[in-house]
Order: sequence, then structure tokens, then C-alpha cells
Amino acid sequence: MSQATGKYLIIIGVLVVLVGIVVYFLSDKLHWLGRLPGDIRVERENFRFYFPITTMLLLSGLLNLLIWLFRKFMN
Repeated sequence: MSQATGKYLIIIGVLVVLVGIVVYFLSDKLHWLGRLPGDIRVERENFRFYFPITTMLLLSGLLNLLIWLFRKFMN
């Protein structure tokens, strides 16, 4: 492994910790996350199915934006 790989692993670790802190302290304010229009939820007596399509698309777009910004300013 090179030093660049180690640097990226440290940055990713710090980002994961920051996201964990945000989720821990703001979980009451993020109750809408996972309940957006377009998220599929089927609840029956002995069966629950949940597929958060819209939430996944939103998080994917935000993650792609962050990666793009990171690459743009790190070069």
C-alpha cells in the first residue's frame, strides 16, 4: 500500500465517524429520511417489506456530489 492509500483510508474513516455523530445526534430531526415519496413500504400482519428507492437515489446523488467536489479540489 502506498501513502496515498493510507491517507484516503484515514479520510474515509473520519467521514464515517462524522456521519455516525450526525446520525446519533440528529436522528430525531431526520425522521423523514426513509419515508420519502417513492419509498416502497408494504406492511401486513406477518410480513414487512421496505425498499427506500427515493432515499437511496437522494443519498447516492449527494455522495456522488461529495466525491466530485473532493476530486475537483484535491487535484
